Amino acid sequence: MRAVIQRVSEASVSIDGKVKSSIGKGILIFLGIEDSDTEEDIDWLCAKISKLRIFPDENGSMNISLEDSAGEILLISQFTLHASVKKGNRPSFIRAARPETAIPLYEKFIGKLEAYTSNKVHTGEFGADMKVSLVNDGPVTIWIDTKNRE
Repeated sequence: MRAVIQRVSEASVSIDGKVKSSIGKGILIFLGIEDSDTEEDIDWLCAKISKLRIFPDENGSMNISLEDSAGEILLISQFTLHASVKKGNRPSFIRAARPETAIPLYEKFIGKLEAYTSNKVHTGEFGADMKVSLVNDGPVTIWIDTKNRE
């Protein structure tokens, strides 16, 4: 499971020209799920994200976690995070989980992240052609892969 986390001052996702979800200050998470991902990956990643100290304290230092901030969450599924470009110039997505595997894990991820943060997780639509707008605050962008825990 891979996540790209961006601290944002605002973000939104639109489908067919209509805003599906939008947030103010918080984090935008792009989430890629692969075939080998399990509920253990979900638990570890949700715990890690909820405790990431990426929000500024009163001194401007990144010292406040999502769990302790009033930050909102926008979660976007993104299978392209598992693109391989080792051969040729056209990305291969062979490691990305098929929808029948990915959708249940994605839904469990939403519930688990809400439990860890006590925040509603706003989402796009799994598999849809989405337009994502954001204002990266900082900029702060963090990449996490559950297969690289150590």
